[in-house]
Amino acid sequence: MTTSDNAERALLAERILAEQEERRRLAELIHDGPVQQLSAITQMVDAALDAVRAGESAQAAEILARGLSIAREAAQDLRSLCDDLEPRALRELGFAAAVSALGRRVSARREIEVVLDVDHGDELGEHAQTGLFQIVSDAIDQAVRRGALTRIDVAVSPVEGGGADLSVSDDGPPERRSAVLEMLAERAATLNARFTSEARWPRGSAIRIELPPSSARR
Repeated sequence: MTTSDNAERALLAERILAEQEERRRLAELIHDGPVQQLSAITQMVDAALDAVRAGESAQAAEILARGLSIAREAAQDLRSLCDDLEPRALRELGFAAAVSALGRRVSARREIEVVLDVDHGDELGEHAQTGLFQIVSDAIDQAVRRGALTRIDVAVSPVEGGGADLSVSDDGPPERRSAVLEMLAERAATLNARFTSEARWPRGSAIRIELPPSSARR
């Protein structure tokens, strides 16, 4: 078996692992979010029906109002999941627009400043745009989960020879979870890109994805 064959097999294995990790992540998000919300709504509807049968219309209306609020949250969470899987803006408007929409959503929900310099992303190939968007989305999500941050910076810059660099940094507690870094590294591997990370003490974390010219054009 040639060195090229071994490299292709290794890359395929990395892609399979990354896909498995993505399925696991989505299953956890759906279970911890919409599934729990739907379960709560079901219980509230049952309680409201009992209240109606008992002639307690005011109590039933209060329970239904809470259930409606949770239902709206569930719908919003499902839309966010769909956008994370394949954002409409990425397909229709390109990388910069999709990342901008993601940044606005995070800023509105979390009161975090998201600073972007990602226009060069629109110059990349479709596969590269999709892969880098997933990395940006995951990196921001993990930064928010660590909490206690006020700013996230995302930049995509050209590299001499046709490659590109993606950097995502924040001012929250340093990222020390190996599972998170391994997940991001696996995503980078599907693009045949180099992944590095940095913990900045006492605060801050950063990742960098170095995309070779062959991958940037895909």
